[in-house]
Amino acid sequence: MQITAEPYHWPFDGSVDPMRTALVIIDMQIDFCGKGGYVDQMGYDLSLTAKPIGPIQALLQRVRQIKGFHVIHTREGHKPDLSDLPANKQWRSKQIGSEIGSLGPAGRILVRGEPGWQITQELAPIEGESIIDKPGKGSFYATDLDLILKNKGITHLILTGITTDVCVHTTMREANDRGYECLILEDCTGATDPDNHHAALQMVKMQGGVFGSVSSSSEVLKALAMF
Repeated sequence: MQITAEPYHWPFDGSVDPMRTALVIIDMQIDFCGKGGYVDQMGYDLSLTAKPIGPIQALLQRVRQIKGFHVIHTREGHKPDLSDLPANKQWRSKQIGSEIGSLGPAGRILVRGEPGWQITQELAPIEGESIIDKPGKGSFYATDLDLILKNKGITHLILTGITTDVCVHTTMREANDRGYECLILEDCTGATDPDNHHAALQMVKMQGGVFGSVSSSSEVLKALAMF
């Protein structure tokens, strides 16, 4: 069975195959969707990045019941000595008053091992689920994600997480260039600006689905009812 999506039903090459599919949950960390974290310290509306938690949680619960369906979590963060933090990225964060590596209410901002770097409790990984730690926006850069996907025989990715216009979109573009068939879920993603969220989804739909297709968790759950 295919998933109802725009601009084409997903996947293009047949029915959903759990053995070849991964639910990718991108950067659902305290620093991006929790109180005292990076996004909160920057002064953005935290409800916009926390909004996907519920829909992702419901989808994750169902996916975990399906034998062979893969789950992959990603976390953005840097080594405690900040040796993997580019100077321009640190400079930009400093300009907005929330410098990466500085101490905040949730610990050192975007530093691995700190409270803010942890994945929100509602979506915490369980044993057997892959966790990708990345220093940048895309989940493929400076990580072993591509190797893990190939070793597991995964060819199809359902993308969720935050933010739609930055880390999720970058990952989708990277995946598309590597030949992975991608689906992004509108209610399981969010951005610090609603217009950016909608624009990012619209970009995917252009040119017949230039990066993949767009759907929702409800449509995915309908398709997964057969398993």
